[in-house]
Amino acid sequence: MAIVFQKPHALTDAPLHYCPGCTHGIVHRLVAQALDELGVEGKTVGVASVGCSVMSYDYFACDMVEAPHGRAQAVATGIKRARPENVVFTYQGDGDLAAIGTAETVHAATRGENITVIFINNAIYGMTGGQMAPTSLPGQITQTTPYGRDTNTAGYPVRVCELLSTLDGVAFAQRVTVSDVKNVNIARQAIKKAFQNQIDGKGYSIVEVLSTCPTNWGLSPVEAVKWMNENMIPYYPLGVYKDVAEGVKVVQKGGKS
Repeated sequence: MAIVFQKPHALTDAPLHYCPGCTHGIVHRLVAQALDELGVEGKTVGVASVGCSVMSYDYFACDMVEAPHGRAQAVATGIKRARPENVVFTYQGDGDLAAIGTAETVHAATRGENITVIFINNAIYGMTGGQMAPTSLPGQITQTTPYGRDTNTAGYPVRVCELLSTLDGVAFAQRVTVSDVKNVNIARQAIKKAFQNQIDGKGYSIVEVLSTCPTNWGLSPVEAVKWMNENMIPYYPLGVYKDVAEGVKVVQKGGKS
C-alpha cells in the first residue's frame, strides 16, 4: 500500500504538551516537513524560545539550543556565524520575539543574518497566564486588560512583518495561518521557502503564523479559529510582505486600526 501521509522524520515521538486546539503542533509538523524535504535535518540547529514553545527542543529531531527569554535570534546569530554550514532557525512566540526580544529581532533582521525565523502570533501571552502581548488587538480582553486593550494607554499592536519588511537586511517576510487545509498548504510552502533562502544564502527570512490560543482566549478550539479569522486576519492581513528573490521589495497591505 502506498504511503500518502506520515509523521515527518524530523519530529520526535515525544507527545506534545500543547492545549487542545493550539496550532503549535501543526506548525511543528510543517517545520519538520521542510527539514525532511530539503534533506537538512542532520545539519540543522534549532533555537527554542521561552514561552509555550519552550519545550520544542523535545519535539524536533535536529540539534536544539535553549535561548534565554527574547534572545533566540542573538543565539541563532552566534551559531550561524560560528557554523555557517549549518541551517539555523528560531521558533518564537509573540512575547518572546516582539516584546523582550524586540531589539534582537530588529537588529538580526537589519544585519541580514542568514537565519530562518518561525514566529507564532496568537495575540496573547500563553505560557504565563494570558496577559496582554505586543500583538494583542485593540479592545481585546486579556488577564491584564479585563476591559479590553486601550490604545490610549497601551498603544497599538506591533505588526511584525510590516515592520521588518522595511529593513534592507530582510530577504523574505510572509504572514500565514493554519486555520484550514488551504492555509496550511500556503504556510508549508512559506516555511520551506524560508529555509531554502537560507540554504541559498539569501539572508534573513521570517514566517509569521497567525495562531489560536483557545485556553487563554476562553474559547473552544472551533470558536478560537472563528475568532482568529474574524478578528486577527483583518488586523494582520495574510500575504508576502517582502521577497527579494521574487522582486517584491515591500508590500503595504491594509489592516483596520
